[in-house]
Amino acid sequence: MAKKSEKTTAGQGGEKQPGRLKQIGMVAKVVHKQSPRTIPIAVAVAVVIFAAFVGVGVWTGSWIIWPLTGLPVAFLVGFIMFTRAAQRVQYQMLDGRLGAGMAILENMRGNWAVEPGVAANKQMDVVHRVVGRPGVVLVGEGDPGRLKGLIAGEKKRVARVAHDTPIYDFKVGNGEDQVPVSKLQRALVKLPRNLDKGDTAELNYRLKALPPAMRMPKGPMPKGAKLPKGMRGNKAGG
Repeated sequence: MAKKSEKTTAGQGGEKQPGRLKQIGMVAKVVHKQSPRTIPIAVAVAVVIFAAFVGVGVWTGSWIIWPLTGLPVAFLVGFIMFTRAAQRVQYQMLDGRLGAGMAILENMRGNWAVEPGVAANKQMDVVHRVVGRPGVVLVGEGDPGRLKGLIAGEKKRVARVAHDTPIYDFKVGNGEDQVPVSKLQRALVKLPRNLDKGDTAELNYRLKALPPAMRMPKGPMPKGAKLPKGMRGNKAGG
């Protein structure tokens, strides 16, 4: 009975994650809704590539080798086109939304340590901190004018423990001196590698030891606004 109740509790505690094929199907529906021509074009390209391999097989008399080689190549090319289109749609859906930059940062691959919402104000401007091989990267979301003060304050705080480590900053947006959501990941990857893995881990440890700089802003929150992830814990604890 105990085992049965444990299984029941485990089943109720967390929803079952959809399988890979189901996830691809869900993404395909979104892509098709936003860009109806994308999937047919990807399929057409894959068919053309496979047909070309079959044609070479007929011409050379290798009926088996060329079609068998062409099938995975055609599928791979078509799938790459689909994934790139899905990425473009994702950027379009995130563009202009609060937390769009954070969504990109959290999905970056590689040796990046992301700390969301290290600084914020009651207008919902927010700064995220990223630690990686380039050093420290501060990513701001919100009004560019108000972000200047937030980023400057966080730079001073980080400099206490970062010492000579480079500190970069970006503002997410489509205006002047801003980085679009679609180019944010590329901007971070292009930064020079100033630290090795050991230095990166040590720096991240020192930064985590810093006391939190952010406090709950006084006054009413903007209607319909949601707190950044980093602020929710402070509210609950305070």
